[in-house]
Amino acid sequence: MNKSHIILSLAGLLALVMPVRAQNEIAGYSMNSSTAASTATTQYGKVCGYIENGVYTYKGIPYASASRFEEPHAPEAWQGIRSSRQYGPTCPQEFRTGWYMDNVAFASNWNDGYPGEDCLRVNIWTQGLQDGRKRPVMVWIHGGGFSTGSGQEQPAYDGASLCKKGDVVVVSLNHRLNVLGFLNLSGFGEQYRHSANLGLLDIVEALKWVRNNIAAFGGDPDNVTIFGQSGGGRKVSTLLCMPRAKGLFEKAIVESGSGASFMQNKYSAEIGQLTVKYLGLDAATIDKIKTVPYQELLAAGNKAAAEVKKEADANGDGDHASIWGWMPTKDGDLLPEDAFANGSELQSKDIPMIVGTCLNEFAGFIPLMVPDYFGQTEEQIKAMLTKSYGKYTDEYIKAFHETYPDLSYLDMPLIDFKYRPQALAQVETKVKDNGAPVWNYLFAYQSKALDGVMTACHCQELPYVFNNVTRCASETEASPEAIRLGEVMSSAWINFARTGNPNGNGVPEWQAYTTAKKGTMIFNAPENSVKYGFDSKLQELVRKVTMEKK
Repeated sequence: MNKSHIILSLAGLLALVMPVRAQNEIAGYSMNSSTAASTATTQYGKVCGYIENGVYTYKGIPYASASRFEEPHAPEAWQGIRSSRQYGPTCPQEFRTGWYMDNVAFASNWNDGYPGEDCLRVNIWTQGLQDGRKRPVMVWIHGGGFSTGSGQEQPAYDGASLCKKGDVVVVSLNHRLNVLGFLNLSGFGEQYRHSANLGLLDIVEALKWVRNNIAAFGGDPDNVTIFGQSGGGRKVSTLLCMPRAKGLFEKAIVESGSGASFMQNKYSAEIGQLTVKYLGLDAATIDKIKTVPYQELLAAGNKAAAEVKKEADANGDGDHASIWGWMPTKDGDLLPEDAFANGSELQSKDIPMIVGTCLNEFAGFIPLMVPDYFGQTEEQIKAMLTKSYGKYTDEYIKAFHETYPDLSYLDMPLIDFKYRPQALAQVETKVKDNGAPVWNYLFAYQSKALDGVMTACHCQELPYVFNNVTRCASETEASPEAIRLGEVMSSAWINFARTGNPNGNGVPEWQAYTTAKKGTMIFNAPENSVKYGFDSKLQELVRKVTMEKK
């Protein structure tokens, strides 16, 4: 290549590069990945991350260490500066729904990461390090029941936007799940005493790490809000009633996760005994369970759980043997009672809460499963309703139209009547305790993405809570009304984390729930509004039908 060709080639490269640089400058994008600029000091050693658009980001920091089936303990200290620029391992788990449902996989854009049992890690987003600010801390606890998920699985969970908007410190975490986090081996020795609830003990250890280290990341250890969705909401509900978690947080938000009954010890102990048997082990060889390959261990555990579930169902006690796979155990020690039952929540009566659900939840997935659902006639929809409501079908249709006058007949089978009743029961319990206030919400926005097939189903509020509407355009379409909704909803969560009250900064006046007024914030577009007892008649009808079927 001669000199002139080289000059022309360089000119061509510059022509390609310069517009990109100009665009970045116009957008105000900045990135600094230097170690010196992003180093923070924890009690176990120094970590470095990166600074993107003014947000310091740290990923995969160890908050604890644990041997298989044993309680977590402090991680080993390290020398030098630990790079924390990539997410750490996720707890090994089974296949996810998104792996075989194309629409769900596209919409949620899951990042399943890489599995590893050394998964006790936190991720942090902040706008400053030891700069004299005491920022509110928001600790996100992921969903997936107690069996699957991670703190990094969805783009919606990225904390940068929420951090930058509200000048809050956002923390997410991974913990042990399924057979690794909830297999009851307590009958095999003291070292396994709490193996049935290790996943919860991991979260408690993460909260202790936050209390002891978050000041180094510009956070206020005395102003911590825990929030979670689905299984994460159930974990939040559980932590509110777990003695070991007392004093580790000041506020709590439960999203679609109010129901939190636990496994009875007799059932979980039996699952543990059967699992050991299926692995060909016994009391004399129990420690070999620590080296059993994970998939073999999981298969044995799932087989045992299925057997015990049959027994419990036969006894009319299936809910205390398994709920969507693995779950915590009411052991009389770590978990003396079910969450929000028999006064278990009184230890947290002075903690303000936000509790809510989505309009459609899992009922909203019906269009994904019924071919040409949106092509169904009104007669076909009524026939579908009749299977559920029988002689009360006409009464249901009338109550539905009174409650939701702006919705069509196609919405009638899609309204959630599992999660919202649980949320209202939790809210009512909170109010009766006469402690800190509680606010109730219903996320009702039905995105136009994927021809509206996702409805306002389970998980749909997440991009709005984290103010990641644009980042999650495959799920939200990032329409102007969706972006505005995200601004309002994320503001409410930030306000609550800062002051214990969601009002202010463009959030419509949202009164705390009372037994008399029963106020619910309806998060929707183009408008958000508070309605009082708006669905009481419909809820009562569904409750009556449910009771008659039992």
